[in-house]
Amino acid sequence: MKKFVIIAFVAVAGLFSVNAMAQSKVAHINAQALVGAMPEAKKAETDLQTFAQGLEAEGKTMVDEYTKKMKEFDEKAASMTENMKEIKGREIQDAQKRIQDYRDQAEQKVQGKQQELLKPIYDKARKAIEDVAKEKGYGYVIDSSAGLLLVSPAADDLLPAVKAKLGIK
Repeated sequence: MKKFVIIAFVAVAGLFSVNAMAQSKVAHINAQALVGAMPEAKKAETDLQTFAQGLEAEGKTMVDEYTKKMKEFDEKAASMTENMKEIKGREIQDAQKRIQDYRDQAEQKVQGKQQELLKPIYDKARKAIEDVAKEKGYGYVIDSSAGLLLVSPAADDLLPAVKAKLGIK
């Protein structure tokens, strides 16, 4: 008898959860396409490229210095004493390490700048998606930009509505 009550309870609970899910509307949107269409994203990309080019110019100076030291070492290696070769070799290794460290730091700076520039854009897009979903009565919105959405009816694509809300053509 106790098992029958538990089974009946689970069955009734399952029916209610299926009924609740049937009432929730689901939509999808390609968030990457939305962000890519936003004018702010294009400006952020330009700003990021300018920032990266500035860092690259600084790195080029270090590489030029390294190249000069290598060329100098190759030209004068035959006339150098072993002690001088060792000292110059350490200088070259130090220059290599500085270049690698600079590249690592520059990469981190670029990633940090990218996050700094894109965060307000993502926040604006997310708010617009949330607003449109609320206006249209959707309980769930799935991001289809990852390519994981296998089946989706065209009527439930929020991209055109969100673009309209943001004033994007």
